[in-house]
Amino acid sequence: MTLLELIEAQSARLTQAGVCFGHGTTNAFDEAVWLALWQLGLPLDDLDSVSARELTPQERSAIERLVDERIATRKPAAYLTKEAWLQGVPFTVDERTIVPRSLIAELIADGTLDAWLTDRTRAVLDLCTGNGSLAVLAAMAWPEVHVDAADLSADALAVARLNVERHGLADRITLRQGDGLAAVGHRRYDLILCNPPYVNSASMATLPAEYRAEPTLALSGGADGMDFVRPLLAQAAAHLADGGVLVLEIGHEAKHFEAAFPRLEFAWLPTSGGDDQVLLITREALAR
Repeated sequence: MTLLELIEAQSARLTQAGVCFGHGTTNAFDEAVWLALWQLGLPLDDLDSVSARELTPQERSAIERLVDERIATRKPAAYLTKEAWLQGVPFTVDERTIVPRSLIAELIADGTLDAWLTDRTRAVLDLCTGNGSLAVLAAMAWPEVHVDAADLSADALAVARLNVERHGLADRITLRQGDGLAAVGHRRYDLILCNPPYVNSASMATLPAEYRAEPTLALSGGADGMDFVRPLLAQAAAHLADGGVLVLEIGHEAKHFEAAFPRLEFAWLPTSGGDDQVLLITREALAR
């Protein structure tokens, strides 16, 4: 059996089992590709060059067992492989933190946020850093800045430390533990990035098993999803330098956000996930 034939068979199994995607892949075929190539130790972005490879019985069994585990446990594939990719960059991940998938990563990688930076931009905060992926991507994109990466969870920060060290950025990223902006004391930043817990209670109650496998602390935002966001917006101006901006991801909670902050001036930043999932707020707007 060739690798492609096995991938197609495993894709059919994943579809039949009704597993949920969204943690690095969006469909059964791509998930089967990821699991198969990872199990074989092959590059995850080059199926074409190896698709005709004949598999040994041992290789076939190993891939099938991994797919068995994916179906049986309903854990995201990243928890099985202990690795996730974001904007082409690999990150260590496990059950201590959510699987990195923030749309803010796109805005860092494609240069959208560059328009809001100046030659004086030196300090960036990644709030609710999780496994540290946005902090790492920010440090890579803007080599002149220092990044603070903050999170309430000591477990998440332990994973973030692995990624900071994995990418050789320990001299440019500082990890800070605390509840929201309390983690950074009186520090001020030119840019704050935040992908907070924002899932509303009704949505939390209906999450597929793959999402329930992630830490609730990193997902649940209370009745309307805004429990973390309210104090953040109340305090953010005091932690932004003059001309600074806050970039905030709120997922599918636009309706709740606009209802909670009807007089706030902000701008949506279009992403592949939609035009109303990530927004930008200036320090001036927050201060008003």
